[in-house]
Amino acid sequence: MFVLFDEAGKFMAGRVLSESDASAQVELESGKRVKVKGANVLLRFEKPEPAVFMAGAQALSETIELELAWEFSPQDDFSFATLARDYFSKDATLEQQAAMLIRLFEAPHYFRRAGKGFFRKASAEVIAQALVAIEKKKAVAALIAQWAQELGEGVCPQPVREQLYKILFKPDKNAPEYKAVVEASRATRSAPLDLLQRCGAIDSPYQFHWKRFLLENFPQGVGFAASTAPAITEPLPSAPAPAFSIDDSATTEIDDALSVQGLGSGTVTVGVHIAAPGLALVPDSEIDRLGRARLSTVYMPGYKVTMLPDAVVQSYTLQEGRDCPAVSLYVTVDEATLTIVSSETRLESVRISHNLRHDQLDAIVTEEWLQTALTTPGSEPAPLGGLQPKLAFLHRLARDLKAKREVVRGKPETFNRPDYNFKLVGNEGAEPRGDEEVAISTRARGAPLDLIVAEAMILANSTWGNWMAELGVPAIYRSQASLAPGVKVRMGTKALPHAGIGVKSYAWSTSPLRRYTDLVNQWQIIACARHGSTAALAAPFKPKDAALFSIISGFDAAYSAYNGYQGAMERFWTLKYLQQNAVLELDCSVFKDNMVRADTLPLVLPVMGAQGLPRGARVRVRLGEMDLITLDIHGTVVERLDTPLEDADDGAPDADLQDEQDEQDEEVAGPIVIAVDLNEAPQVASP
Repeated sequence: MFVLFDEAGKFMAGRVLSESDASAQVELESGKRVKVKGANVLLRFEKPEPAVFMAGAQALSETIELELAWEFSPQDDFSFATLARDYFSKDATLEQQAAMLIRLFEAPHYFRRAGKGFFRKASAEVIAQALVAIEKKKAVAALIAQWAQELGEGVCPQPVREQLYKILFKPDKNAPEYKAVVEASRATRSAPLDLLQRCGAIDSPYQFHWKRFLLENFPQGVGFAASTAPAITEPLPSAPAPAFSIDDSATTEIDDALSVQGLGSGTVTVGVHIAAPGLALVPDSEIDRLGRARLSTVYMPGYKVTMLPDAVVQSYTLQEGRDCPAVSLYVTVDEATLTIVSSETRLESVRISHNLRHDQLDAIVTEEWLQTALTTPGSEPAPLGGLQPKLAFLHRLARDLKAKREVVRGKPETFNRPDYNFKLVGNEGAEPRGDEEVAISTRARGAPLDLIVAEAMILANSTWGNWMAELGVPAIYRSQASLAPGVKVRMGTKALPHAGIGVKSYAWSTSPLRRYTDLVNQWQIIACARHGSTAALAAPFKPKDAALFSIISGFDAAYSAYNGYQGAMERFWTLKYLQQNAVLELDCSVFKDNMVRADTLPLVLPVMGAQGLPRGARVRVRLGEMDLITLDIHGTVVERLDTPLEDADDGAPDADLQDEQDEQDEEVAGPIVIAVDLNEAPQVASP
C-alpha cells in the first residue's frame, strides 16, 4: 500500500510500513522513514511505485487548464477529488486526482486553500488582479535577467548605476537592481564590487568613497535650508582686554581666543574666550535641530561639512576686528610661581585683535623666539606687534600646566608622532573631484602655538567641568578610568577623572561651533554664570535628563563615523600622493605582526617578510599594487635598516596611546564592507 501525503505544504509519496487510527509509518523512496498523521494522508494507491506515480501526476497536472477548472469548480469549499471528477470524468483515476491536487495547490490566485485537500475558488476580481501581478512579476524577472546579462558582458544598466551605492551598502533586497547584481555576480563568479568596477559603474574612486559616506550619514545631502542666525539681544559688558585666536588658515569656525593682562605686575590674568552661540540659540530651536542632526563638523583633506550653516557660524565666530559675544574664563595666575590663584566665568563682548594662523607662524614662533621675550624684556617684539611677551608667558604657563598634569597622569606624554597636513593644490575649499594634486607636509606635535592652545583648552574644559559638578549642574563629560591597556575614553554625565589627560574632570566646552556636545555644555555653563548656586534649577538640562543620554549616544556614533571617514580620506590622498610621485619604496617601522608604519607618511600597510621582527624594527618596503576603491596596498620587506641591537623598546611611555592609534590605523586599512549577499537566491518577491 502506498500513500500520498502533505508534509508542510509539500506533497510526498511512500510505502506504508505500519498504520494506526491516528498515524502511519511511511518509507520514502530514499529509504527515510517518517511518521505521517492520518489527517495528512490525501490518497492511497496500490500501484505504480510512488516515484512513477508522482511523476505521472506532475506531468498530467501541467495539462489542466486553470480557467476551465475554475469554471467547473463549485462556489462552496470542495475537495481536489471532487473537482477531478468534474473536470476529467466521474471515474477520475487516482493519478488524475493527484494531478488536480498539484495543479490547485500551485494556483493560489485561482483557488484559495481551505484545509487539507480542500479549496475555495477566488472571485473574478481577485483573479484579474493576480494575473496582472503575475505578468508584472514576469516582466521584472525578465528585466533582472536582462540586466544581469548586461552586467556579465561588462555593461552597467543605468538603473543599476543610479542605485549603485544603495545596492552595495544599504540594499533593498527585493529591488530588481540588487537582484540583478546578485545574479550577475554569481553567474560570473566575481565579487559585486569587482563586477561593478569592470562595468564602469563607479565614476571615480573618490566619488565612490564620498557618495558612500553621504548615503550612510547625509542621505538628504550636505546643504542647509536657508536660515538666519538669531541675534544676541542681552546687553553684554565689554571685556577689559583684546583677545587673539590661534588656528590654521582653513579654519572659519573660530571658537576660541586668548587674552593676557597684567604682565610684569606679579599677578597675570589669562582669559580663555569661547564663541557664544549658546547666548542666542536655544534647545529645540530650528538651528539647534540642524546642529543636533549633524552633531559635529566633518573634516577631510581639502574639505569639510560644517555642523551649522555658514551664515550662522559667521554670526558667532571670533572674527578679527569685531566685538564678539563670548563665554570667558578668567584665570588669575601668580606670575612668578605660575600658581593658579582663582578663576571666574563671565558673559561678555570681546574685541578680537588678531586671528593668528599657525601654519604661517610656526617657523617664526619658536621656543627661541619666545625665550627672547623672557630674557630680554622690552626688546622689539616684531613681527607680531606686541604679542610676543603675551605668547611667551602663555607658553611658559602651558609648559607648567602640562608638567603638572603629567604628575597627576603618572608619566609624561611622549606620544610624539607628527601631525600630517594635506593640501589639495588649487582646490580652495571646493568639494574635491579626486584628481587634484596633493601635497603632504608634517608638523611636529607640541609646537609652541599648539601647546599654548591645547593647554588653554584643557584648562577651560577641566575648570568648567569641575565648576558645573560643584553646582550640581549636569554636563557631558569625557573620562578615562586608568591608563591600563584597553581602557577607553568614555562619555557620560558624571564628572569622573580623565587619566589620559591627568585632570579631575573634563567636559568638552571650547568648540560650540564645531561640536554639539560643546554647545550643550555651553548652555549649562551660561546657566551657571547667570544663576550661580541655583543654576541646577535654571539649566536647560536637568540631572538624569534622558535628552543628555540620547545626545551622548548619537554623538558617539556620529563622531566615530566622521573620524572613520576622515581617516579613510587621508589614506586615499596618501595613496594618491604615492601614485602622483611614483613612490615605489618606503622606509617604515614594524608595529604589529606583519603591519608597518611609514616613517614620513600617514600610512599603515601589511607587508610580507616582517614575521618575527620586533616592534620598532626599521625596514625598507617595496610597494605593491594599490586599489583606490578598497584603499588597499601591500608591500614586501626588501631590507632591514637597523640592527637587532637597535630594536626599539616595546614598553614606550605612551604605548597605551600608540596601541589605540594602531587599532584605528588598522581599521582604516581594513577592507570595504559590501552588503550584497551572494548566498541569497535572486528571486523576485511574490506580488
